[in-house]
Parts: sequence; structure tokens; C-alpha cells
Amino acid sequence: MDFWLEAEMIMKLSISAVLGLVIGLERELKSKPLGLKTSLVISIVSCLLTIVSIESAYSFPDSASGIKIQMDPLRLAAQIVSGIGFLGAGVILRRGNEQISGLTTAAMIWGAAGIGIAVGAGFYPEAIFGVVLLLVSVELIPFYVIKYGPKRLRSHEMTFRIKVNEQSSIEKVMHELQKERFVVYQSRIKDLEGESLHLMELKVRVSAHRTLPEVYNLLKQIEFVHTVEVIG
Repeated sequence: MDFWLEAEMIMKLSISAVLGLVIGLERELKSKPLGLKTSLVISIVSCLLTIVSIESAYSFPDSASGIKIQMDPLRLAAQIVSGIGFLGAGVILRRGNEQISGLTTAAMIWGAAGIGIAVGAGFYPEAIFGVVLLLVSVELIPFYVIKYGPKRLRSHEMTFRIKVNEQSSIEKVMHELQKERFVVYQSRIKDLEGESLHLMELKVRVSAHRTLPEVYNLLKQIEFVHTVEVIG
């Protein structure tokens, strides 16, 4: 292996590390499970395995019997995509309010592996542009969609658990929610045993501009409401 080939491999690994660092930094700033170290490891090792896969395909000499050994240059790299799935599965969580979180982080893990493979195969401009496009897709596009997109996309889902004192006040609370333009798309009402209270469990679409504390304070001010729990 000559000096220039070694230098090229070191350059590939370095570029992969920088691009992996960018992806990890974006997740780290949002306090997501995919941090700097994880992203760096995924990107660098994916790049290294791609280099090994390509180089090993052309490194084996013909056997003494004259049989020519043929290998797929990207066979090892192809297994990275399927093998990275167990890491992605580890960051996907099902929360108590039946919402699933971690899908974006899992996709970014897959993306970091893809960037490493692209750099290892020598597609530098494509890898760099891919990272830029990833960051634009995750950071900028959602902001503009929330601000200027269709009304349905300018809202987010919340779960309200509201306890009321009287059965007759359930209708009044629902009316107040409608006045505040909360869209209730799923509801459940039940009596609480041992308490003279009624529990309203509501899944609601709320304007993306309204914060969790703001919604909580608004619900607390509604007459007849005993306690409030907001899950967003």
C-alpha cells in the first residue's frame, strides 16, 4: 500500500469524522440520545468498513490453481445499513401517553452511517451536500412548515387529563376548550371511585404557537376544574 493510498484513507476517515460530528452536534444541542460520541463512532466505523470492503475486493491475488477470486466491493458496506438497525431501535421509545418518540434520532443514526459509507466510497461532494440537506430538513423546513404551512401542520398534539367537580360541568369545560380553539379528536370520561370527581381524558390539537405552560395555565383558570395534567 503506497503513501498516497494511505493518505487518501486518512483523509476519508477525517472527512467522515467531521461530517459525523456535525450530525452529532445537532442532536446533542437538542439533548437527544444520539450525541457526539455515538455519531462519530457510527460515521467513522462505517467509513472504515466501506474502505476495507472496497480495498479487500482488489487485494486478493489469484490462487495457485489459477482460479480468479471475485468479490463484491461493497458487500461488507451493504451490511452496515441493516446492521445499524439495532442502534436505531434502541432510541425509539413508546411513552405513557401512547406517543412514539425517537424516530428522527433513529433516522439520523441511519443517516450518519450512510454519510460514512458515501465518504468511504469516495463520494465527497455528495456526502457533504447530504449532511447540509439533512440539517436543513431537520432544522429549517419544520420551522417554515409550522409558520406558513397548512393549518393541520401548524398544530401539535397534547393530552389533557382534567378532573372536574360536577358531572354537569363536563359540557361547560368542553365548551371552553372550543372557545380557545382546541380541537378535541378523541375523548374519554369516567367516574373516579372513592372520589366525587370525574376524569376527562382528551387528545387535542393545539396551535404550535402555544406553549405547554400557557396551555396549562389556561386550563387551570376554567371554572369547575379541580386538577389538570397536560402531556405534550
